[in-house]
Amino acid sequence: MTTEGKLKRSRNPLDYDFTEPEALTRYVTETGKILPRKLTGLTAKQQRHIAKAIKRARNMVTMK
Repeated sequence: MTTEGKLKRSRNPLDYDFTEPEALTRYVTETGKILPRKLTGLTAKQQRHIAKAIKRARNMVTMK
């Protein structure tokens, strides 16, 4: 089966990793603050995962 027949879907926030700072910048303000759930529209589990990934990226200096 080829992948051409499958629909493309947006990525699940749980799929993001700290090695992808470009994807994580969507959840961070210009000053570097992590956006709250009200603004991102994520579930609590997804928000915790994103926050951990952002903090790891900052620690590994892959993200400011």
